[in-house]
Amino acid sequence: MIVEAVMLQVKQGMEEEYEDAFRQASKIISSMEGYISHELQRCLEVNGKYLLLVKWETLENHTVGFRQSIEYQEWKKQLHHYYDPFPTVEHFEKVHLS
Repeated sequence: MIVEAVMLQVKQGMEEEYEDAFRQASKIISSMEGYISHELQRCLEVNGKYLLLVKWETLENHTVGFRQSIEYQEWKKQLHHYYDPFPTVEHFEKVHLS
C-alpha cells in the first residue's frame, strides 16, 4: 500500500465551493481500481490550505490507472481550477519499525 499526500492551497474565498466540488469528485476517485481510501483535512492555521491523503494498493494504481484515465480528466475539470499554486503530489510507503 502507498499513500499519496498532497498539500493543496485553494484560492481565497472559494473554500466552501471547493469542499462541495470535492465531495462530488470523491465519487470519481473512490471508483478507481486499486483505491483504498481518502480523506481531506482542512488546515486550522492557514485559510484555504488542505491536506489530501489517498491510499492506493500500488503506486501504479495512482500514476497510471488513475492519472491516465478518462475519469481523471473529469476529476481535473471539477477541481484543478481551485488551486493556486498547483500542488505537488508525493507518494509514501510505510516504514516497518519492528
